[in-house]
Amino acid sequence: MNSYVNMGVGAFLGTVFVLMSVSIASEGIFHSEAPEKEGFAIVAEEGTADAGAGAQEAAEVDIKPLLLKADVAAGETVFKKCASCHTVDKGGANKVGPNLWGLVNRPIASHEGFSYSAGMKTFSEGGKVVWDYDHLSFFIEAPKKHVPGTAMGFAGVKKPDERANLIAYLREHADTPAAMPDAAAAEAAPAAAAEGAAEKPAEAPAAEAKPAEGHAAPEGQPAPAQ
Repeated sequence: MNSYVNMGVGAFLGTVFVLMSVSIASEGIFHSEAPEKEGFAIVAEEGTADAGAGAQEAAEVDIKPLLLKADVAAGETVFKKCASCHTVDKGGANKVGPNLWGLVNRPIASHEGFSYSAGMKTFSEGGKVVWDYDHLSFFIEAPKKHVPGTAMGFAGVKKPDERANLIAYLREHADTPAAMPDAAAAEAAPAAAAEGAAEKPAEAPAAEAKPAEGHAAPEGQPAPAQ
């Protein structure tokens, strides 16, 4: 074998040996065992997709007291948000939504000639449920929340006073407008609900002390039976 080849092979093997030796020595010098107990562990708190879902929802507003002081003219202005999908005149055509003449207290999903969504038909319970003031208010506020599966894509009228004005305007568009809520009942209901929530159950009266045996009853009272 050529002496140059022998020298090259020897140099290569020597280099490999030196590198292996350095690696082994470094491992021995710098290696540290894992501690039996972690000194400080950092745990990242997982976020939730529906943060704040446990927060209590605001109570739905009773629209009836607001209807007693609603402004029909202002309701006509609010109706402009609905006019692209609904007509309100007697005999008016159905558009994206049904005609709204005589809407208040009309059975839900009952207007002739309009094809209602399955969600609306289910909600109507075959015409047993009507568009009373409460259903109108809740539906106009959040259609898809109040009637799951409805095809109505309207975002809703969030302000209670605007809803009251709109419902008062719709009420006027009927052969015989529906009766307004009873004033006394409408005003008393929120106050009664607030009063009931504030009241605390009264503490039970302490049991009357029974005279000990062998002692005379107080003057003027019969002695207890033995």
